[in-house]
Amino acid sequence: MKVGLIVEGHGEERSVPLLLRRVLQELEPALHPDLLPAYRVSQGKLVKREEFERALELMARRVGSDGRILVLLDADDDLPCVLGPRLLDWARSYRPDRDTSVVVAKHEYEAWFLTAAASLRGKRGLPEDLDPPATPESIRDAKGWLHHRMQDGYSETLDQPALTGVFDLRAARLSDSFDKFFREVGRLFGVSVPPRGP
Repeated sequence: MKVGLIVEGHGEERSVPLLLRRVLQELEPALHPDLLPAYRVSQGKLVKREEFERALELMARRVGSDGRILVLLDADDDLPCVLGPRLLDWARSYRPDRDTSVVVAKHEYEAWFLTAAASLRGKRGLPEDLDPPATPESIRDAKGWLHHRMQDGYSETLDQPALTGVFDLRAARLSDSFDKFFREVGRLFGVSVPPRGP
């Protein structure tokens, strides 16, 4: 089975395939789908129906009739609970023949790192006593939050994939949008997803 990823950022091109593999390893280690290289489209284009459909069509052709498509983008200032369903409606009306999931990270992908910040202590120049902020997904500039706490600042293309490889997935599920990602991976592959912890 082929899996196509549509992402918006340079860091996500490398990070999302890694994250998908990590979640699958957690849920069903025997699964080894054929992950195609992520296709990057700017957020400004992805939220326009014509551009979204263009990206979806390209990925639908690449994955074939039994493939799966996962779209992941940052909400920035939009509400994930509004933007996500809108894009999913577009996907289902345009290519109902492809199993597609849409996940919108609240504000930024990096908010997931903030939720699991304790698991990143000492990594990539982060402090050994790093604690998550009280409400990680309410922080509009999660990249900036990380940047100010890292010895050499935060680089999306270097640090995002590196942190994706080590952050605690279970802790990150306290983030509603990451829990949505986790559950959508399970749904796409037909595997059961345990409930998140308290």
